[in-house]
Amino acid sequence: MRILIAEDDPVLADGLSASLRECGYSVDRVATGAEVLSAVASFEFDLLILDLGLPRMSGLEVLQRLRARSAELAVLILTAQDGVEARVRGLDLGADDYLAKPYALEELKARVRALTRRGFATASSQVDCGGLAFDRIGRVAKVRGEPLDLSARELVLLEVLLQRPDRMVSKAQLLDHMCEWGDEVSTNAIEVYVHRLRRKLEAAGVEIVTVRGVGYRIQKTSSV
Repeated sequence: MRILIAEDDPVLADGLSASLRECGYSVDRVATGAEVLSAVASFEFDLLILDLGLPRMSGLEVLQRLRARSAELAVLILTAQDGVEARVRGLDLGADDYLAKPYALEELKARVRALTRRGFATASSQVDCGGLAFDRIGRVAKVRGEPLDLSARELVLLEVLLQRPDRMVSKAQLLDHMCEWGDEVSTNAIEVYVHRLRRKLEAAGVEIVTVRGVGYRIQKTSSV
């Protein structure tokens, strides 16, 4: 999953980015409201962590502009403004969650997991496809009860495909979710990751089907 952090304090942004990357997320950072709007217009993110005290354009104005575009991006407000009025206004403008600074890192990670899980069609903490079970909380995949050894990018690839079972996902969408700014990953590299993941899923009765020239979809094999 790909997360955009809007935070103008470089120390806070560095620490939060590092912590989320350790959890397997792709993370990009911006420091102003204008950069948020530009990034969201150009790339596909799963979650925006938004500080309200951004320079020149407040986080609330950024949120208002995003929702005016009908953007469905999940938004977690992370701010020192902990008054009831600020929380209510942020939620009324379309924020999905609100966390005040200082915060416990484990609580923030739990809220991130909750928000990024909303893209799945099922409310269950586990997604099943054939003999494959994916734990959305622990972000662990198992094939017939045995843990599946996946690289960070293979994990994200599987997660994105499982969000859209039996539906096509383009290579561009996969790149948007898997890669941070500055990553040199081509569409040919996506084919390599898909090939590796496809082999690891064979025993699960699950296949990644290539929609030639377009993208991929995940589905049960006909024998399951």
